[in-house]
Amino acid sequence: MNQDPFGSRNPQSRRRGAGGLRLWVLVLFAGYAAYYWYSNRTVDPYTGEEVMIDKGLSAEDESAMGLQAYREILGQERAVDPDAQVARQIRAIAERLISRVDEVEADLAAEKGVQPRNFAGNFEWQVSVIESGQANAFALPGGKMAVYTGLVPIARNADGMAVVMGHEIAHALMRHGAQRMARGKLEQIGQMAGAASGMDAGTLQTVMSAYGVTSALPYARGHESQADEVGLMLAAAACFDPAEAMPLWERMAQLGGGQSPPEFASTHPSAESRIAHLQSLQQKAMGFRQKYCGQGGGAAAAG
Repeated sequence: MNQDPFGSRNPQSRRRGAGGLRLWVLVLFAGYAAYYWYSNRTVDPYTGEEVMIDKGLSAEDESAMGLQAYREILGQERAVDPDAQVARQIRAIAERLISRVDEVEADLAAEKGVQPRNFAGNFEWQVSVIESGQANAFALPGGKMAVYTGLVPIARNADGMAVVMGHEIAHALMRHGAQRMARGKLEQIGQMAGAASGMDAGTLQTVMSAYGVTSALPYARGHESQADEVGLMLAAAACFDPAEAMPLWERMAQLGGGQSPPEFASTHPSAESRIAHLQSLQQKAMGFRQKYCGQGGGAAAAG
C-alpha cells in the first residue's frame, strides 16, 4: 500500500472529498429552493393555477414599487395634457374596464372553483397618455397606467384600444410582476448553486441558456397568453367588441415589417399563435358581453 511519508492525503482522496462537498452544496441549495417554492405558493383566482409569489411582498409593497416606477417614467417622458381629447378618451376607456374588474375576477374564479382575492381593491388608478411614437401601453401594480400616443393609430378605435389596455390591466391584476420576481429569486439560487459547486462560467452560461429556451421563455409567453384571455374578458364585460382583437394584433404584427424572432426564442407568442388563441376565446368573450351589456352590447355601455 502506498503511503505518503509526510502524512499528506492521497490526491485522489482530496478529489473525492471535494466532489462530496460540491454534492452537499447542491443538495442544500436545492433544499432551500424547494422550501421557497412550496412556502410561497398561492392560487391565482383568474386561472385557478398554483403560482409562486413571495409572501413577504405585500400588496402595499407592490403598489409602492409601481408608483416609484411610474413617477420615474413620467419624469423622463412628456405627458399629453390631461384635458386633451385623446387623454380624455383613453381615460374613459380605462374607467369602463376598471369598473368591471371585480365582476370579471368573480366570474373567472367561480369558473375555476376558487375564491376571488380582490387584490386590486385598494388600487389607486391613474392613467396618463405619453407623447411618443411607440405603439405601447403598460399597467403597474397599484393601478398606475400609461398609453403611448403611437398606439392610437394602431388601435384605430375604442374597441382596439380596450383590448390592449385590458391586456395590460390583466398583468397587474394577476400579479405577473410579483411572480417574475419570485421566479427570479429561484434563478439566482440556481446560479449561486452552480457557482458554489465549482461549475465553470462557460458551462453555467450554457445551462442558463438552455433553461431560458426550455423554461423561462415559455413561462413569459404563458403570462402573455393569460393576460390576453383575462384582458379580452375584461374588455367584453365593459361592452367593447372582442372581435376587434384579431385585426388589432394583425396590425401590431405588421409594425416590424413582419420581422420578429421565432416564438421559441421570444418572451411573447407569435402573432399567429396570439391571434389563434384570441379567436378561440371569442365565444366566451361574447358570453361576458351579453351578460353585462345585453344584446345591445356597446349601445348598453354608452347608455
